[in-house]
Amino acid sequence: MTEITRVALQPIAKGAVTKIWLGVAAIALAAGGVAYAALPPTPTVKTLTAGSGDSPTLEDVVLISYKGMLANGTVFDENKSFPNRVTDFVPGFTKALLKMQRGGKYEVEIPAQLAYGATPPPGSPIPANADLKFEVELLDYKSLAEIQQQQRIMQQLQQMQQQGAPGAVPGAPGAAPAPVQP
Repeated sequence: MTEITRVALQPIAKGAVTKIWLGVAAIALAAGGVAYAALPPTPTVKTLTAGSGDSPTLEDVVLISYKGMLANGTVFDENKSFPNRVTDFVPGFTKALLKMQRGGKYEVEIPAQLAYGATPPPGSPIPANADLKFEVELLDYKSLAEIQQQQRIMQQLQQMQQQGAPGAVPGAPGAAPAPVQP
């Protein structure tokens, strides 16, 4: 015969279940806070004027107008119609460009960790560990492959012009006039 041992259950004290749930909630909040603190910083992109179409990719070259400022509003750089590869900017600026659309105007805030961090460019007015703010207009963008193809075509046209256009298409810009036949 099997013997069963019985354990008398103690009654649960009034409010104990509430305390258990409060403890579980506190642990969940603490874990969420730790997870949030571990998230990498991201740039903030505020749309001032909406653009249209797709956004640039990491393989694209952008044409932008921008003004870069420190947190106190001091302008450290400004440029109109500046072409550059998306990947050739500081990481925060690159990430921000990937969220923009052609023709749009944006306000971008980049945390220092995604800008220059503790080592700004030598001679730059940007102090170490400075957060940066930009006003950016994405004028246009094209893939690097498309730009390289256009450059090859331009080089071929220039070579044809320099060589007196042998083999050039008659009537094409820069082509020599066709000989007059008697």
